[in-house]
Amino acid sequence: MAECISCGEPLSFFAGDQNRRCNKCSKAELWPVGHPLYSERVEAELLRDAEIDAILLTTETAPNLNITKRIEIVTAECAFGMNIFKDLFAGVRDIVGGRSEAVQKTMRDSRKTALYELKKEAYEVGANAVVGVDLDYVELSKAGSMVMLVASGTAVRIKE
Repeated sequence: MAECISCGEPLSFFAGDQNRRCNKCSKAELWPVGHPLYSERVEAELLRDAEIDAILLTTETAPNLNITKRIEIVTAECAFGMNIFKDLFAGVRDIVGGRSEAVQKTMRDSRKTALYELKKEAYEVGANAVVGVDLDYVELSKAGSMVMLVASGTAVRIKE
């Protein structure tokens, strides 16, 4: 069973947000310091997230980017499934045409998750940017209900 990344409490199927926090911890971000629901762990996590916020580029260089060290290749994988309702509505859209907003939202969420995980991987090896970022989508099941997104790039140190 999944656990809240802030407090470690088990997450039920319906509880929690997309960032793997329980309802209490996801709401704790809204409370001021000193409030009983405010968590110092949440504050520490928010500070860490701010440090992880690396630069991501799809190119190897940029005019204002001074790479001082190439560290290593980093990757992040995000496997996600469409639930039965998304599959059903996507199938209808496939027949009648048009855009499936449920599928688009799932793809967008998975991309954001994979890029965050890529930044986290880069941060853990001492990088402050990732260049040459590439996103690849792989269908894991014949029905198209499971898709994996792989994000990869080169973790680098840049002069700020």
